[in-house]
Amino acid sequence: MKKVQQASESFLVAAILTLSGGFMDAYSYLCREQVFANAQTGNILLFGINLSTGNFADALRYFIPILAFAFGVAIAEIVRNCFRNKKYLHWRQVTLLAEIVALFVVAFIPQDLNLLANSLISFACGAQVESFRKVNGNGIATTMCIGNLRAATQAICNYGLTKNLTSKQDGFLYFSIIVIFIMGAIIGNFCVGIWQEKSIIVSAILLSVGFVCMLIPKED
Repeated sequence: MKKVQQASESFLVAAILTLSGGFMDAYSYLCREQVFANAQTGNILLFGINLSTGNFADALRYFIPILAFAFGVAIAEIVRNCFRNKKYLHWRQVTLLAEIVALFVVAFIPQDLNLLANSLISFACGAQVESFRKVNGNGIATTMCIGNLRAATQAICNYGLTKNLTSKQDGFLYFSIIVIFIMGAIIGNFCVGIWQEKSIIVSAILLSVGFVCMLIPKED
């Protein structure tokens, strides 16, 4: 296992953010008219299908979150360039704060403004996927599973062929992240059933815990 270089790339922070990622996707799908917060491939597919059938209103319902996701990625990149040399606050903490604020706002958006709610969640996911891309030196995603599933399968196959222990450890790392994402979705489903729109505050609290964990000084 590769050595952790900074708190934002630790397994603990990745686990917390992945739990929140699974929660956000479950929330947006179950509570906000079946739009995916993280899986923009699904939104792009549904956008294309609705566009082809002339359901332009429904197509817009998927297209705006796609743009919001891209905007989140762009904002994270701008923040990285503006704060990369700041010693008092890491640029990833800035993007995390933006996510937390966005999710708290979503909690108070009524159902008749689901497009706005889904756009803010997608914005948060875009910022997160751009800001947190490594765990212990391994490329990883905390808001989606397809890349993690590919990497996990590749690593386990490499271990089977070469008996390389690093490949085995990497495979279990990726599979662990996938399991945590599923746990986030399960928790999201449970919380939506109880608190409905307000349940997204749980995701914001998880991100707040991740923010605190990032205050831990990096290892030598």
